[in-house]
Amino acid sequence: MEPGICYIKPEYLIADTYKEPKLIGTQESNKRELVCETANDLIEGGEQTGKENKRCKTNKKERKRGQNKNRPVYKEDRTLHLCNSLLMGSTEKRCSLENCRYVHDLQQYMANKQPDLGERCPVFDAKGYCHRGVTCRFANAHLDEHGRNVKREDYDEMEAKTTCNGITTELQVRLRKHDYDFSKSKGLVKQSEEIRDLRKCQKFESVEKPIGFVVDEEEIKGRDTKPLRSVDFASKLILSPLTTVGNLPFRRICKEFGADITCGEMACCVPLVKGLTQEWALTKRHESEDVFGIQLCGNSPNIVAQAAQLVQETTEVDYLDLNIGCPIDLIYQQGGGSALMRRTNILELIVRSCANLNTKIPFTVKMRTGVYADKSTAHDLMPLVEEWGAAAVTLHGRSREQRYTKNANWTYIEQCAAKVKSIPVVGNGDILSYEDYNEKREIAPHVSSVMIGRGALIKPWIFQEIKQQKHWSPTSSERFELLSKYVNYGLEHWGSDTKGVENTRRFLLEWQSFLYRYIPYELLLKPPQKINERPQQFRGRDEMETLMSSPNSQDWVKLSEMLLGPVPEGFTFVPKHKANAY
Repeated sequence: MEPGICYIKPEYLIADTYKEPKLIGTQESNKRELVCETANDLIEGGEQTGKENKRCKTNKKERKRGQNKNRPVYKEDRTLHLCNSLLMGSTEKRCSLENCRYVHDLQQYMANKQPDLGERCPVFDAKGYCHRGVTCRFANAHLDEHGRNVKREDYDEMEAKTTCNGITTELQVRLRKHDYDFSKSKGLVKQSEEIRDLRKCQKFESVEKPIGFVVDEEEIKGRDTKPLRSVDFASKLILSPLTTVGNLPFRRICKEFGADITCGEMACCVPLVKGLTQEWALTKRHESEDVFGIQLCGNSPNIVAQAAQLVQETTEVDYLDLNIGCPIDLIYQQGGGSALMRRTNILELIVRSCANLNTKIPFTVKMRTGVYADKSTAHDLMPLVEEWGAAAVTLHGRSREQRYTKNANWTYIEQCAAKVKSIPVVGNGDILSYEDYNEKREIAPHVSSVMIGRGALIKPWIFQEIKQQKHWSPTSSERFELLSKYVNYGLEHWGSDTKGVENTRRFLLEWQSFLYRYIPYELLLKPPQKINERPQQFRGRDEMETLMSSPNSQDWVKLSEMLLGPVPEGFTFVPKHKANAY
């Protein structure tokens, strides 16, 4: 059996009609040449070009990787939206704006509105009231005979509020007017600079505090040696912060399957400090997330410290995490993400200042093995991060250069964890089954907890399997119910009007670009499934299972239409990532 291939039981295999290209290599060069058999293979539609012997050359730089940056974006015509003054179905309230560009003819809007997607509104069923009113795509479930939006008798506004965080209008105005007091974070950064510089000269005892800024020196010394932790990071299953796909509805699903700690999607510090609504949406937290963190990404000590202070003072958060492992080119080129692993002077200022902002809110760091595959640096960096005041460190067992290819190096994770004196070390990478979890814990006994990312995207019930130490093989109908639950959570979060429906659809499709990689346990020739193995072409035990396992994004759209109705005219979906990095 060849490595890297997930073998399927023969009765479920499909004859592979795809003609694999031949790879030609020479001893003189490591470049790979892709040979096209005929001229018909060279162009779309099979038109003859007369260049039968043409060769299509490719190299590593041309492989499928990174993001599809020119994806089509669906934009709804906002001039067709109903004015907020009419959302509840009453014409008594008048619009106060002179130049409002939205629709003010309620009868015309209702006549042109798309048909309802179902008889029951998920939001109304869950909360007893739908804020989208007549614009809801399930509006008939909560409109009276006069077409007015109604509330259920048992509706309680306080109980119906299940999420917190985000940005208020008042805070947004203060940030845009530069009226927020960041003197605390600025003072800590300045103090951290002096501590760093004076420690290099071994003159820490003579450090002078910035004028007008007072910090308890004993507290600083205490945090330098043993940070105060209000979050227990020992023996926990932690859901990794996942850009785009690690949204609030997905985290709710993972909590129900047993995730102990969750973390929001990576939020960039500059948009947070500027008060941009879209970035602040990443800080939202559901009431089921009993231990919740917010991950920050930035390249400047002042801006990261300001964002950390801002988030700590205005949101409900249990810990803050700094991302110094992000491999995205744009982030790296600006000096953030994994670039901070090379900018240790800047990193020290960030960790020192943020760790001392609030001793009740731990500040943690998530990193990779290093920037380059052949030059690991985490073993030198992790003891320093501990010394600077981090409450915990997460290590993903790959370098920036590797991204998500190759296997995560858990032997190296153990070597790094053994160098840390007292803070918890969280290991991350390549866990897709409870057998993987047990194997990694044996390799790395010094690791306190485990963080799971792609494994949770492919099978969110991984947390349940690890805790029960047995496999769960859901049927296609059970998996479809899981998608339906996600959709209902999405409509609660993004709204049940047309805009909310299409947002939910987009995030569902992004998740499906990982979900389709799950292979039912009964179909595996040699279980369990490994995260970096590509499966042979196979069919499921029924039509739905086959559809869910399809790598074709158009089949994912079909699944979304079963749950959210037909896609809008002109809708196309291209996954965010070019390759799924098996």
